[in-house]
Amino acid sequence: MAGSLCRPGHFQLQNTLQRVNERGQWANKKEFILTVAGAIIGLGNVWRFPYLCYKNGGGAFFIPYILFLGTCGIPLFVLETALGQFTSQGGITCWRKICPLFEGMGYASHVIIVYGCISYIVILAWAFLYLFSSFSAELPWATCNNTWNTDACVVLNNHNATANWTLPLNATSSVIEFWQRRVLHLSNGIDTLGSIQKDLSLYLLLTWIICYFCVWKGVRSTGKAVYFTATFPYVMLVVLLVRGVTLPGASHGIHYYMYPNASRLADPQVWIDAGTQIFYSYAICLGYLTTLGSYNKYNNNCYRDSFLLCLLNSGTSFVSGFAIFSILGYMAQKQGVNISSVAETGPGLVFIVYPQAVTLLPCPQLWAVCFFTMIILLGIDGQFVGLESIMTSLTDVYPSVIRKGYRRELLLMLICIVCYLLGLFMVSEAGPYILQLFDHYVCSGPTLILLSICQSVIIGWIYGAERFCENIEDMIGYKPLPLIKYCWCYATPMICTGTLVFSLLKYSPLKFNNTYVYPWWAYWIGWFLALSSLAMIPITMIFKLAQGKGTLWQRLKTSCRPADDLPMMAKETSGLSPPTHVADAEK
Repeated sequence: MAGSLCRPGHFQLQNTLQRVNERGQWANKKEFILTVAGAIIGLGNVWRFPYLCYKNGGGAFFIPYILFLGTCGIPLFVLETALGQFTSQGGITCWRKICPLFEGMGYASHVIIVYGCISYIVILAWAFLYLFSSFSAELPWATCNNTWNTDACVVLNNHNATANWTLPLNATSSVIEFWQRRVLHLSNGIDTLGSIQKDLSLYLLLTWIICYFCVWKGVRSTGKAVYFTATFPYVMLVVLLVRGVTLPGASHGIHYYMYPNASRLADPQVWIDAGTQIFYSYAICLGYLTTLGSYNKYNNNCYRDSFLLCLLNSGTSFVSGFAIFSILGYMAQKQGVNISSVAETGPGLVFIVYPQAVTLLPCPQLWAVCFFTMIILLGIDGQFVGLESIMTSLTDVYPSVIRKGYRRELLLMLICIVCYLLGLFMVSEAGPYILQLFDHYVCSGPTLILLSICQSVIIGWIYGAERFCENIEDMIGYKPLPLIKYCWCYATPMICTGTLVFSLLKYSPLKFNNTYVYPWWAYWIGWFLALSSLAMIPITMIFKLAQGKGTLWQRLKTSCRPADDLPMMAKETSGLSPPTHVADAEK
């Protein structure tokens, strides 16, 4: 017994287990699966995927989508999840362990997370406004008798008015007027900031309070919250699907959704949309997967989990299309118009089409409450997973400072307060202009695609794809498919590079609602936001090389070398059988 305690590396193993205990772990596998599912399954599955299908050739869109899924989505999903589990580190320090020269990858992804936390949360504030407005005798967007309505207002669910709705040139739907005049109070442009809307600011505060208490105890609170936030949307999606396919005109909507138009595959934009949807929907290169994977036990089969979660994500997108377009087919038949006139992209589908849909259903208040509760839950778990990623990375960078006492909770509160104050700009009269600026330049496809190229090159060529496959084998007992390794080395960087080139060649200035052109200084702000994240990579590289010793080549080799404790940690831990390792880690 004494001899076993004196083995070389035993104390390093004990330190590893101690660090695991300090960071915390998932109480069980369900919490990990539900939290990742909540992080990657959100509003993009509900409106973006079905819209892209009908826009880009219906069933034919599945060809580029599946290609990107197999060559980029799944390999990068496996990479990030396994990276977090192997290093037991968050999105910043995991790169410090693997390849210190590219530690800036972590900083870049976390800058994007911060921007996303500030901007996307306003969608939840809008959803809360709709939710609380649903608790009324009559839905406020279903009438034209409100103070915000104009003389041109038309109620589309009124059968007598429906036939005449297309005749007046200045007629507007009551749903659109509620969205534009009651919710947004849209100003004339981004240079006219206007006033902050008090009700939206309160709903925004409510959202941040919910996020705070979902994250304040780390994975102990996050793992419990997802039991509800990640499962209820599926219940609602099934209810909407069953109700949607039983409506008259549903078959017409489903046909419109799935009808293949192979000629659209010749358009490069179709392939760009497929690639960006994979990165958008799977939360690639944001550090979410690395952070959540870092709380797994060392011998957890993250490889199998990744395939199951990818299947769940794409399956949810596919099924939600049936639910959405069955309702759109019903709306089109009810209004006597083409489906393309009722299907809109972006927030329009969530806050115009669906509110209109519930007015055409029996018990509209009940359907409105259920739908907007689903929207809130779809967005809230992605929001607090982003917060958890930030807190995990900061704690891993400064463990001796943040883990003491209530410092973690206080830091989290400070981050929430700062993000809330900055988010007040998003609920001003110019808020939608600012939100679209953040979405287009910060959280868009090109930024994530560039990070994906860097990520696959680092693992595939600098750290070594074969070495990383051996690390995965050390954790789960077998190597991934050779195809995964070849994707890291060749397919993923090549396809991502081609998609990036196409997107840059087809670049056009951003417009709001395809009509409003931003002033020149707004475009400069947009590019500054994009570069402020990507600039973290070269800045960190220069800093690392400046700190090194020897010639430039020696500094490069040293800064590309993995941390000394990684091979030893894998070697020592691999000697434990999975049950023993789990038992030791939990003691």
